[in-house]
Amino acid sequence: MSDLVRVVVEDGPAEGSGAGRAGAGGGSRGNRTGRGFSGGGGRGFAVGLKLPGLLLAAVLGLVAWQITLIDVGSGQIAVLTRKIGLDLKNSDEIAPSAQHKGVQRELLTEGRYFRNPYVWSWQVVPQVEIASGEMGVKISLTGEDPDYGEFLAKVDERGEAVTKGIVPGVLNPGRYPVNPFLYKVEVHKPTTIPAGYKGVVTNLAAPLAKEPNRLLVDASERGVQKTTLEPGTHYLNPYVTRVDLVDCRSQRFNLGQEDDMGFPSKDGFWVSLDGVIEFRVNPEKAADVYVLFNRSENGPLIDDEIVQTVIMPNARSFCRLQGSNSSGREFIQGETRSAFQKAFEQEMRLACEPLGIEIIQALITTIRPPEKIAEPVRRREIAKQEELQYKQQVLQQESEQKLAVEKAMVEQKQALVTAGRDVVKSTTKAEEEQQVALTLANQQLAVSQLKLDASLDEAMAIEARGQAVADVVRFDNEAEAAGWKKAVQAFDGDGQAFARYVLYQKLSTAWRRMMVNTADSPMMKILDSFTEPAARTSTGRKNAVPATEPATPGGQEQAQTGGIETDVNLAQ
Repeated sequence: MSDLVRVVVEDGPAEGSGAGRAGAGGGSRGNRTGRGFSGGGGRGFAVGLKLPGLLLAAVLGLVAWQITLIDVGSGQIAVLTRKIGLDLKNSDEIAPSAQHKGVQRELLTEGRYFRNPYVWSWQVVPQVEIASGEMGVKISLTGEDPDYGEFLAKVDERGEAVTKGIVPGVLNPGRYPVNPFLYKVEVHKPTTIPAGYKGVVTNLAAPLAKEPNRLLVDASERGVQKTTLEPGTHYLNPYVTRVDLVDCRSQRFNLGQEDDMGFPSKDGFWVSLDGVIEFRVNPEKAADVYVLFNRSENGPLIDDEIVQTVIMPNARSFCRLQGSNSSGREFIQGETRSAFQKAFEQEMRLACEPLGIEIIQALITTIRPPEKIAEPVRRREIAKQEELQYKQQVLQQESEQKLAVEKAMVEQKQALVTAGRDVVKSTTKAEEEQQVALTLANQQLAVSQLKLDASLDEAMAIEARGQAVADVVRFDNEAEAAGWKKAVQAFDGDGQAFARYVLYQKLSTAWRRMMVNTADSPMMKILDSFTEPAARTSTGRKNAVPATEPATPGGQEQAQTGGIETDVNLAQ
């Protein structure tokens, strides 16, 4: 395209230049012949020729852009086909290289590309889109035919198919640029295994097993695999792997659902019964159970085959063999029925577990013996049951009586325990109160003792102080008495004389004036009381000391001092 545009652009100015030169030549010739075109007119003519040339070049460039552009949008691819080049061989279905004619292996993804339309042709197609919850399977349309018995395409190191057939693996949800001339993409649903199921895997494309008589084969061999798939979603190629669901949940089946489940008794009576068997497929042996009991007419489901092939035959066999060992009337009794029920469940488990079937529960719900023997036996059994019921009632009443006695004893013991508890509680409380009171009394006694000791100490102190004061007073009195005694001794032991002396001494200095009208006045009577004894003493004594004369100098000083005090008192 660039070469084409460049040629167009270059041709425009070249032609313009020629025209200019022609114009210029014409002008010169015109000048030579009569002026012709002027030089300015030649340049205008050249510019007029250049504008159409540029416009033509732009148009040609746009056309070249459009015819060479490959615009691959989002979610699309472009498949290229070469028109010219090396010829293909008769066995080639697609160009082996970019130099050969035909459809190319390489694709153009999103973007803009430029190709020569003379050499290439192209086709823009949408990419393969796998939605969520789906998967894609690629089928190779080119290459050599697969070998006999094979349908899988062989792939190289890059993962590209080199032969025709189904490409191993799957395309998960997403968008893929797949060449529609090389591959065909089929959309399938992934394998979903619900909860409680197991997925039995069958390999459809591996080599045949070396030992074809085995139930299960190894993972690298064709056939049913040992390993099963757990519940969930699995993206597996349906042409390579087939997955069959095996229900491993608990299932119930009634023995009398299809026909009469009965057997002849030991005495020849027909005994009918009904029961319920709860079973499930062992999850670890799901593949073995599927191979053993699957039938093509029932499809992938094996529940009916398990019931018809395993459950019912073993149940009929046990009932007929074990039931024929007992008489018809024995099946009315509860003991025989219980033993029959227990043996039935045990035998069903032993027979079914080796085959991969787990018996969860096997119950005989109903046993119907013939009416000819059922009615009398039933009445007898009813009588026995009533007898047992009455005995049970007697035992119950005795038990109730014992229970009442024991209950009364328990209540009595509880009352005794309660009373003893109250006594202990009261005793404990009294002891605690006594202890508290004793503690308080001891505390008060100690306090009183301390107070008594303090009082005794204080009394002794008071007594000591009183004794000291008394001693002081006594000593003072004794000292004073000693003085008086000495003074009395000065009057020859005559106290009366000493008293008059003291009185006269006090009065002699205290009198200021005395007004006495008669000799009978009270004052004179007082003085008379002192004169009469003096007269008596003066007559009886020869050497009497004068009343005004002190016995000793010390006594005189004391008398004078006493007279002063008396004088003051009298003056007052």
